[in-house]
Amino acid sequence: MSTLLALDASSSACSAALLRRRPGADDELLSRFEMAPRAHTRRLMPMVDEVLAEAGITPQALDAVAYGRGPGSFTGLRIAAGAAQGLAYGLDRPLIGVSTLAALALGAHRRHHFRYLVTALDARMGEIYVATWQCRDGMPEALSDEAVMPPERLRLPAEHEDHDWVGVGSGWTLWDAMPTEVKAALGQHLPDMEADAADMVLLAAREFGAGGGLPADQVQPVYLRDQVAWKKAR
Repeated sequence: MSTLLALDASSSACSAALLRRRPGADDELLSRFEMAPRAHTRRLMPMVDEVLAEAGITPQALDAVAYGRGPGSFTGLRIAAGAAQGLAYGLDRPLIGVSTLAALALGAHRRHHFRYLVTALDARMGEIYVATWQCRDGMPEALSDEAVMPPERLRLPAEHEDHDWVGVGSGWTLWDAMPTEVKAALGQHLPDMEADAADMVLLAAREFGAGGGLPADQVQPVYLRDQVAWKKAR
């Protein structure tokens, strides 16, 4: 049996989810999700309290805590990281950072059964956070590293160019700036879809089941843009 909590504030949305797995029983997934621009600090912990209350458990029943580690809104990532680290540290439980781009891919696959996905978030300053995925056995597998770039530099993996791709996430609001060959390869794009803790908790459960999870003080948000700046400075 395992019980995991995930929370996310990486975008305009705010969400929390609890997954309980018991031998011989169906998974129990409880979640809260709402669009809450500039209200993450006020809404995130009440959502956590709500899913715990609905499950009829206290925080001490959790086996691990997960959060949307990014990329995404710098402020939102710090809010979620702080809340998750506080919970994990206080409970002495492992903390798992979940990619927001992977969560977008899983969400699109679970809801629409898409297999080949380009998840992209608006990174501001004329750039996108982006990664490509293939979904197998119900889970996304990365076909490219997560990166930050101008949309006109986006390329699909050469060995998968002939597949029916779908674009997901706010980065696709920059459709006009995307390369012609990328737009031609896409069957559709869903720019309004946001990362959801309900998908993050499933990704976290896979990692936890494989022995993943770190002490709370060793998990940090992933900003991507800072990493790129560091690489250029070398």
